[in-house]
Amino acid sequence: MNDGKLKEIVDKITREYIAELQTIPVGVSNRHVHLSKDDMDKLFGRGSALHPMKELRQPGQYAAEETVDLRGPNGSVIPKVRVLGPIRPESQVEISAADSFKLGAHAPVRESGELDGTPGIELIGPLGSIKINRGLIVAWRHIHLSEESARFWNVHDRELVFVESDGPRGCILKNVLVRVSQNYRQELHVDTEEANTTGLKNGDIIKITKYGGQTDEY
Repeated sequence: MNDGKLKEIVDKITREYIAELQTIPVGVSNRHVHLSKDDMDKLFGRGSALHPMKELRQPGQYAAEETVDLRGPNGSVIPKVRVLGPIRPESQVEISAADSFKLGAHAPVRESGELDGTPGIELIGPLGSIKINRGLIVAWRHIHLSEESARFWNVHDRELVFVESDGPRGCILKNVLVRVSQNYRQELHVDTEEANTTGLKNGDIIKITKYGGQTDEY
């Protein structure tokens, strides 16, 4: 192989690598539940396991065949809410603001896993029901970035940024939380209400346009 052909191959690989780093697709998240092993046993039976139905973009994450019903303090029920895997140390329920009103529960906007001071909710499974004492949230919109992609965009973990989309319904979203890990793939997560308001849909591509600082509190 001559030097010219080798350079052509290297340039092509470099362009593809850079294109991958700068591509941040949208992932629209519907309401869903994460379960601990203990809560899984109570809802689906001791020794039960989640059955993956669809792989998600983030490595190791999947939508399971299992669903649960949510019952709020006012008695309203939202049926067949999808469980996402894998099993977590603590159960967590992510809903929209409209769901919060329907259930009669004030779910705060929080980062996943930041559950101090959040309300609980009743979960109803095929073999039992439980009331978790905390864990009901509206998810903070956020971007998953690999370490390489974070370096490309010159951002770091827990930074707040603005993101922009193009097209006839182009928009700018402020206060988007950046989460960085070598285990992540680039993806912007918004809930269905944010997607409906902004016109964003699964697979749309956004870019980071402005940097809003670091945060440890919400």
